[in-house]
Amino acid sequence: MSNTATTSATHTATAKQGRTVRFRILRCDGPGKPSYWSEFDVQPELNANVISCLKQIAEKPVTVDGKEVTPVVWDSGCLEEVCGACTMVINGKVRQSCTCLIDDYAPRDGDTITLEPMSKFPVVRDLWVDRERLFHNLKRVKAWVPIDNTYSLGPGPKESPESQQTHYKLSECMSCGCCLEACPQFTIEEDESKWDNAFIGAHAISQARLFNNHETGKQLKGDRLDELAGPGGVADCGNAQNCVKVCPKEIPLTESIGAMGRATTIHKIASFFSGKK
Repeated sequence: MSNTATTSATHTATAKQGRTVRFRILRCDGPGKPSYWSEFDVQPELNANVISCLKQIAEKPVTVDGKEVTPVVWDSGCLEEVCGACTMVINGKVRQSCTCLIDDYAPRDGDTITLEPMSKFPVVRDLWVDRERLFHNLKRVKAWVPIDNTYSLGPGPKESPESQQTHYKLSECMSCGCCLEACPQFTIEEDESKWDNAFIGAHAISQARLFNNHETGKQLKGDRLDELAGPGGVADCGNAQNCVKVCPKEIPLTESIGAMGRATTIHKIASFFSGKK
């Protein structure tokens, strides 16, 4: 049982049905507009998550002082911690809101939950942010397996059980942005022309490791290592290790950063002596 599940089981026994929980939400009406706080009172069901409470607010968007306002906007998809869309800052810590149970965070009547959008991405509206740069950085390291026309070549190469375990864990990344929000080296950059020189982030570094170790994906290994050896690459990591602490999938991001740091060093030395660089 995960730590989250254990905590949930502990608090569910003490949470009271019919209690009132106050939601303090940092809102914004659109890009470039000022942010402001709104507060709403919700009576959550037992085992309710943050998303279900936001839906209650959307059904009746009336603040605690009786003012009717526009419904709060957020992003979500699968509601089972797979798509990565519902990331937000909850009580000061970035995490997935679909798996954030109210019984854990606000088991008592009158408890408050604070919701804020991630600060490392431009706000579209309220809790919804534009994560385009996150996906742009995956494109920088060509985080995919080149399989065009390989379907006609027969079965692909096999993997050992040991490599399967490593690769499966790395493959669980859902591009949620938690690691980037917690990273002091990853700062908001709305100028798209500067994205290619800014720190690429732990998620992209880890995915480069995954695909470089894939028997077919390693065809692009040199391109990925060239990108990670350049501006904004793995050398720009400050080793704060915040990323691995907030990853909802417990992916060994610091291991990936270390592995790709060694790989880029070897790659640059080999390129130098081979005359390629």
